[in-house]
Amino acid sequence: MRVDVELKLLDARLGESIPLPEAATAGSAGMDLRAALEMPLTLAPGESALVPSGIAIHIGDPGWCALIVPRSGLGHKHGLVMGNLVGVIDADYQGPLMISCWNRGVQSYTIGVGDRIAQLLLVPVAQARLNIVTDFAPSERGGGGFGSTGIK
Repeated sequence: MRVDVELKLLDARLGESIPLPEAATAGSAGMDLRAALEMPLTLAPGESALVPSGIAIHIGDPGWCALIVPRSGLGHKHGLVMGNLVGVIDADYQGPLMISCWNRGVQSYTIGVGDRIAQLLLVPVAQARLNIVTDFAPSERGGGGFGSTGIK
């Protein structure tokens, strides 16, 4: 499934010294986002920073949104994850994509200019129509909360 997304380059280095976002393989779910920094940025353990991606997108179709998620290797090996855990880009947003980077690791981590630091995923969206009810139809789970299905 494909969706057309408008891409605005906000940094002249994109497509030149900093590659454009693209899927790494035919089976890749996301496109790598890169750090459009002026100079390397070192994050001490526990520090966070907003890092520019150098791009803006406009999805336009309210049946889609984009998610900015961590790169799993950076999170596991170096502790670099998203400060907001997941960034949600609404279909009507047209501003710059900023990447909230948080070093949850135990050592400082340096983000270099053009480093791949996050992924951009496009996902379908279903907008809910809320129907007010006085009671729910019975279900096997009912109101059972955390651990109610036997998971410990």
